[in-house]
Amino acid sequence: MQELIELQKDKALRDIGEKVLSGKRITKEEALTLFKSNDLAYICALAEYVNKQKNSNFAYFIVNIQINPTNICVYGCSFCAFGVKKTDSRAYELSTEQILSKISAAKELGIKEVHMVGGIPPHWRYEDYIKLTKTIKDHNPDIFLKAWTAVEIAHMSKLSSKSHIEVLMELKEAGLDALPGGGAEIFSERVRQIIAPTKANKEDYLDIHESAHKIGLSSNATMLYGHVETYEERVSHMDDIRKLQDKTGGFQVFIPLAYWPEGTRLGGRRTSSVDDIKTIAISRIFLDNFNHIKAYWVTLGERVAQIALNCGADDLDGTILEEKIVHSAGTTSPIAQSKSKLINIIKGANKIPVERDTFYNPICIH
Repeated sequence: MQELIELQKDKALRDIGEKVLSGKRITKEEALTLFKSNDLAYICALAEYVNKQKNSNFAYFIVNIQINPTNICVYGCSFCAFGVKKTDSRAYELSTEQILSKISAAKELGIKEVHMVGGIPPHWRYEDYIKLTKTIKDHNPDIFLKAWTAVEIAHMSKLSSKSHIEVLMELKEAGLDALPGGGAEIFSERVRQIIAPTKANKEDYLDIHESAHKIGLSSNATMLYGHVETYEERVSHMDDIRKLQDKTGGFQVFIPLAYWPEGTRLGGRRTSSVDDIKTIAISRIFLDNFNHIKAYWVTLGERVAQIALNCGADDLDGTILEEKIVHSAGTTSPIAQSKSKLINIIKGANKIPVERDTFYNPICIH
C-alpha cells in the first residue's frame, strides 16, 4: 500500500493517502478532492485498506425480511415511486394478520430480523404504530425488530404531540430494537426543497437518531445520491453524520443508497456504477468512526455490490425476501436473495461470509 502511495503523481491524492495510512481523519475538502478525482483504483485501494483494518477479510449478511406495511403516504416526494394516495389504484395496506403471517412464514427460513418501513398513511393514529410494534414483538420475541424511519418517528411525534425521545421510549417499551436509516436523503436544504419539501428535515433526522442513541437504541444512517445533489452536498451530508457519530457512537452502519428514477416525478437518469463504487469507497475513508459500510445489493445490483466488497464495503444487507420501495422505482435486482446466494456473492469477492444479527454480532462464519 505504501508503494502505491509513493507512486501516486498527484500530490493532493498522495497526501490524502499518507493521512489514511497513518490513521488520521481526512477533511471535507479532502473528501471532495477524492470525489473529483478520476483515480478510482487508488481511491478503492485506500478504502479497502481502511476496511481491512476494521473488518479483516470478513463480509457480513443477515437472514431477514423487509416488510412495507403500506404504500399510502401523505408526502408526495418527487424522488419516490413507492408512495401513493389512498385513492390510487396501486394503494395497498397490510393488515396486522397479514404482517404476522409473512413473519411466521419467514421464520421457517431462519430469519433473525424484521426490517419494517413504509408510507405515512393519513388515517393511521399514533396508537396504531405502537400497537403494531407491540403485536409483532409479542408474537416474535426471538426476532430483532428494526422499524420506523426518522420520517415516521417525526410523524408520530406530530400525531401525539410528544417529543421525539418520548415517542422512541414508548416504541422501545413496545418492543422496538433498532432504527433503520431511511429518510435522510440528502441533508442540503436546497436539495430537499426539490425532492422532499414537506418531509422531516435534517434537524429532525439528526435529533431523532441522537435521541434513539441516548436511550440505547442503535440505528443506521443513509444517504440517497445520484439525483440533483452536488459532490459538495454529499460530503456535507456525510460530515453531519460523522459529527453525530463522534458525539453518540450509536450508528452501526452507513448505507449509500443509489437513486433509481423510473416512475418518479423527479425523473433523471440512473447514476453510473463508477459513481456507486466511488461513493462507497469515499464513505469508507471519510467515515472513520463507523465500523461498517453497506453495499446494498437492492440498489446496486449483485455485480456492483460484489465489487464494492473490495472497495471499502463489508456488508451486503440480507435476504430481505420482499422489497418494494426501490423496486417501484425500477431496480432490476431480484426482489429477494437466498442465504446461499449471498454467501456465494461474498465468496466470489474473495471475502469470508459472516452471518450476523441486527447488531453485527456474528452468528456463523461460512
